[in-house]
Amino acid sequence: MTRRAKGEGSLIRRKGCRYWYASFYDAFGKQVRTSTKKTGKMEALAELRRLMGDSERGLPVANGKVRYAELRAALIQDYVDSGNKTLELRSDGTETIVGLRPLDMACGYKPAKDGLPEDAGMLVSAINVDWINKFKAKRVDDGVGPAMINRSLQALRRGLNLLRENGKIAVVPKVKLKKEPPARKGWVEQADFERLLAALPTYLRPLIAFMYYTGVRKGEALSIEWPQVDLNAGTITVEEEQAKNEEPRVLPLPSEVLATLRDREHKQGRVFDGTNLRTEWEIACAAVGLGTRTLKQTEHERKDRKKPRTVSYKWHEYRGLRLHDLRRSAVRNLIRAGVSQKVAMDISGHKTTNVFQRYNITSPKDVLAAMRLVEVAAAKALPPVSAKSVQKRQPKSIKTLQVVKSKGTGA
Repeated sequence: MTRRAKGEGSLIRRKGCRYWYASFYDAFGKQVRTSTKKTGKMEALAELRRLMGDSERGLPVANGKVRYAELRAALIQDYVDSGNKTLELRSDGTETIVGLRPLDMACGYKPAKDGLPEDAGMLVSAINVDWINKFKAKRVDDGVGPAMINRSLQALRRGLNLLRENGKIAVVPKVKLKKEPPARKGWVEQADFERLLAALPTYLRPLIAFMYYTGVRKGEALSIEWPQVDLNAGTITVEEEQAKNEEPRVLPLPSEVLATLRDREHKQGRVFDGTNLRTEWEIACAAVGLGTRTLKQTEHERKDRKKPRTVSYKWHEYRGLRLHDLRRSAVRNLIRAGVSQKVAMDISGHKTTNVFQRYNITSPKDVLAAMRLVEVAAAKALPPVSAKSVQKRQPKSIKTLQVVKSKGTGA
């Protein structure tokens, strides 16, 4: 029997396996052996030809053994390499990004913990359009909004694309995002803010007041250390590595915050304390009527390393004013106080005008105030009116009545 040429490839069927395996050499002379996922020989042969054609065009050949842990690691490394500041460090030392935790749970990933090895999760080859649609439906059933679902989908799409760039998978399934609601337009008026500030724990008040008056981002504020504070000048310097836009800037300290910082005895380490910030914020907002906090209970099947079990946990669903709304409030207050847009952008840290304007939200009070200004300006533009001209414009009946009254007074 004539032996096949090296570039032709071959089909192999392992004992006890119902699928045909494709075996061939890629453009670099490296042998590739992968499952065709086909049970029929003719279908498997067609898949072999497709794989060889992709290899000749320089496309990567799918590796059916790649698991979710590799996707996750590639995504985290990409965030580290690009210096993305949304990368977060958990209390257990693991790194994560927004929307990644739901993917970890859905894919069965568990980091190494308490002496147990890492669970790499499901095969990436099983993440197809059907799986993605089921993931979205499950998140909707859990009461998650479109924006948070999209953060998970975007992380998944980026991770899949990184694996393709690295030559570990050949095809990325279509990841269709959900339609998100319009951008939030929340802010808080001064009177409501004063009530909210009084409802917060004392240790959080300097942080919240600083965020409300300057529009500084939460991450920037929490990273500030005492050497960056100038109590004599009443300023705080945000360093380049702390700023989201990677540009240092000087922030003015509100008088009440400055007084609090001057009274601190131990001026070292982090300036602002953000302990239990999210929970305390939600409780305070609910107490003053700026939000609602509802107790809920959820049950889900937990895939334990030994045996699956149903886990029930309680949590609070919060709706209302959010911490980031303080940033919008600061932009509104700066502009309405007469601060120029350039100075306001330098304080808030916005780089582009269009994004800054989205934070400068117009309220119904602003619209009414604008009309009052127009009316005052129109009145000032009119020529001065003399008493004689006013008398000429009066109706004849009014003039006659005035004459009669004057005669009666003289008698």
